[in-house]
Amino acid sequence: MSGDSYHFGDSVTMHGGQGNTGIVKGQTAPVSAPADNTALRQAVEELRQLLGELRDQVSAVNAQTIDDSLTNIDGEAGTPPEEQHRALMAVAGIAATVGAVGQPALDAVNRILELLGAR
Repeated sequence: MSGDSYHFGDSVTMHGGQGNTGIVKGQTAPVSAPADNTALRQAVEELRQLLGELRDQVSAVNAQTIDDSLTNIDGEAGTPPEEQHRALMAVAGIAATVGAVGQPALDAVNRILELLGAR
């Protein structure tokens, strides 16, 4: 294995030059303007209402998934953004599989994702 090279992360090679200031990281999503909190809260509340109606029309397993996701959907109380996104995608999947009945909830999820800049 002598001579094998394994590199993880950043690798920088500089040959001379002036004014070198370091690495410009471009690995994260671009930061957009913060979502309008009022619009986001309204969209989340609308989704909660729609999911309350939808859960009565789906199987017990899907109703449990909706219940489990509700605590992470609003993104408050220290919910990591990944968990919020995962919860939104879970309820979007349920809404998409039930057809026209779930379309309003699916539209609400898409609105929230747009407000969060995740879409």
